[in-house]
Amino acid sequence: MSTRIDGKNCIVTGANSGIGYAAAHGLASRGATVYIVCRNKERGEAALSKIQSSTGNQNVHLEVCDLSSVNDVKSFSSRFKAKEVPIHVLVNNAGLLENSRITTPEGYELNFAVNVLGTYGITELMLPLLEKSQPDARVITVASGGMYTAPLTTDLQFNSDKFNGVEQYARNKRIQIALTEKWAEKYSNKGIGFYVMHPGWAETPGVANSLPSFSKSLEGKLRTSEEGADTIIWLALQPKEKLVSGGFYFDRAEVSKHLPLAGTKSSHDAIDSIIATLDSFGNFSI
Repeated sequence: MSTRIDGKNCIVTGANSGIGYAAAHGLASRGATVYIVCRNKERGEAALSKIQSSTGNQNVHLEVCDLSSVNDVKSFSSRFKAKEVPIHVLVNNAGLLENSRITTPEGYELNFAVNVLGTYGITELMLPLLEKSQPDARVITVASGGMYTAPLTTDLQFNSDKFNGVEQYARNKRIQIALTEKWAEKYSNKGIGFYVMHPGWAETPGVANSLPSFSKSLEGKLRTSEEGADTIIWLALQPKEKLVSGGFYFDRAEVSKHLPLAGTKSSHDAIDSIIATLDSFGNFSI
């Protein structure tokens, strides 16, 4: 964990607070050039200033992008590609648990738009820049243990039942697990490692806002944001030969993606159909 990564370029989405902020701070403190991607310009600027002053690393930059918007993701990716900098680490941290059904201006359910469509789009669009840093490139996606009871479903926007934000979040995180497996298989010849991790339950603004009773009942017992980000930083620093592309990690170790008898393993067969739908929604042509 004391490895320096001076000269490496890292992107961290949702980095103005919580686990994303802690991950960006940890990478910056080890010398990386870090691009923090935030939806809110003011909060992003505050986080940027804090990271720069506390780490002494001035190579930290703000990129404003709303991951719930396909157009915004495409616009950000286009701007960033113009820099022609290789990306060594992409951390897909931005996530959302909205308890009520909200539809974005583009017509997508909000949790799905951020957690799945935005995450998928930014990863696909950044592949050419990740390839520039092969064989060391890696994509780290922040999922959740909440996905253990959720099989993969093609009902991406939760149309079939009465909307449940917690269940939709779990479904979204299951998709991230299956996507990581698929990316690892599909791009195995591109010198990019794909990893997904569970940060544990951390006391973050996101958890407090989305699960207030859960957060209050476990006040003082949850992990800190730094503890939640630990495995992200660990995955960013490890020699790739020590890691399993497509693997799911928790507390610096690869763990199972499925609980016994939960019936989630065979559901991963649906990922090709889901990817086809995501491509039709976003048209993320590289």
